[in-house]
Amino acid sequence: MTDITYYELPGCPFCAMVRSKLEELDLQYETVDVPAAHHERTRVKEVSGQTGVPVITDEVNGVRGMPESSDIVEYLEKTYGDE
Repeated sequence: MTDITYYELPGCPFCAMVRSKLEELDLQYETVDVPAAHHERTRVKEVSGQTGVPVITDEVNGVRGMPESSDIVEYLEKTYGDE
């Protein structure tokens, strides 16, 4: 089991940006593909309180349901990037 869970919609350019950062940093993560219809995104809504993607959780660092691709990329760089 990994500590990071990544919620994405395949084909979403904002999700692709986060996935690229996760891969660039060589992080292990679980991917959860969400449905295209917002009303069917119950799992991501339970985690983040909204239906937009991308969203990540990071159990080790107490991050639960972080939305917004730019915020996620910044968080990943700050937390896991070279210092």
